[in-house]
Amino acid sequence: MAGATTAQRGNPGSARKGKGSGSPKPPKPPRSSKGSGPRGPGLQRLVRRMRHRGPVLLCLLAAVLLVGGGSWVLYGSSWFRIEKVTASGTQVLTPGQVLAAAAVPVGAPLATVDTDEIADRVRSRLPRVDSVDVVRAWPHGIGLKVTERKPVLLIRKDAKFVEVDASGVRFDTVPKAPAGVPVLELSAAQSPSGRRFDEERLLHEAVGVAGDLPEAVAKETVQVKVGSYDSVVLELTRGRTVVWGSGEQGEAKGRALTALLKAAPKADHFDVSVPTAPAVSGS
Repeated sequence: MAGATTAQRGNPGSARKGKGSGSPKPPKPPRSSKGSGPRGPGLQRLVRRMRHRGPVLLCLLAAVLLVGGGSWVLYGSSWFRIEKVTASGTQVLTPGQVLAAAAVPVGAPLATVDTDEIADRVRSRLPRVDSVDVVRAWPHGIGLKVTERKPVLLIRKDAKFVEVDASGVRFDTVPKAPAGVPVLELSAAQSPSGRRFDEERLLHEAVGVAGDLPEAVAKETVQVKVGSYDSVVLELTRGRTVVWGSGEQGEAKGRALTALLKAAPKADHFDVSVPTAPAVSGS
């Protein structure tokens, strides 16, 4: 027994060989790749994403439908189409003239009408119009609010009169002089300053003077005579004259003239060329 025991201990290789003997173990099945198979983590993540994104997709779909439906209502349906066009603010012009010049396309979708283009048509076809506001009056209207130019001076042209506004714009020719608007008389041909100040420049000076006149004085001014840049004379009703001088300090001169007319209502000659030292005579 002892010898057998010694022999087994002295041959360890035979023991290892005995341990590895027997039938071979079956090979391990290959691991499934990441995300493969019906229950893989990739499919699970996709399901989770769909669950989280479902409400978002529904909201996006609803927004698309809402925008599409709103566009159809505004542009494709007959609910918001132009049926009525109105004009206001006219004084000399008539609303019919404004509507004809505007040429608003009745029946067109209200949302697509070009309001700037309509305003340009009115101003180009009616020079008397200084500005026009074009507004959409939902659901079926267009409103035109015009502001007309006001003449501050008239230029005699044959038997007619050209109206000039406070900006020096000649905007209309009328057969009869409007009440309360003075007529311009230019007599600057022999003036030494004629070379420096042509008629157009003197016209603007006269327009500036007329625009600076207080309303009460303007109504009594019959004529504005311009002999040179610094020689402007006003002809008032009842044969009264006013030496205005140049177009400078117009507001101060207007205030001084108003005070003189109140202080000396029977005077026939006033001088406000130096507004700090006005003079009156003939009372």
